[in-house]
Amino acid sequence: MKMLVPAFALALLATPALAATIPPSAAKAHVGQTVTVEGAVSDVHTAASGTTFLDMGGRYPDNVFAAVIFADDAGKFPDPDSLQGKTVDITGRVRLYRGRAEIILKSAEQMKTK
Repeated sequence: MKMLVPAFALALLATPALAATIPPSAAKAHVGQTVTVEGAVSDVHTAASGTTFLDMGGRYPDNVFAAVIFADDAGKFPDPDSLQGKTVDITGRVRLYRGRAEIILKSAEQMKTK
């Protein structure tokens, strides 16, 4: 039994903490933190470079948050245009790019459609 307690404690420390769920408007206050941003996709846009932006809280340049899928990872996210108007959860580390909060999507597990 004495060996079980330290093993359990170690397992708890090794388990990643659940990310807090926040609205897109709060993402800027969580730069550097791993969170889940939940909101409706206002606009989906793919740039000439192949980078896809899922805007929330308005359309670019007035959006408050964007989930970004770079061209190299596009195959992991089939039909992003179908997300327009849908509520999604985006999980990852928030960063700022040109004053706007964003999360880079590298894996399909980072996004869930509601």
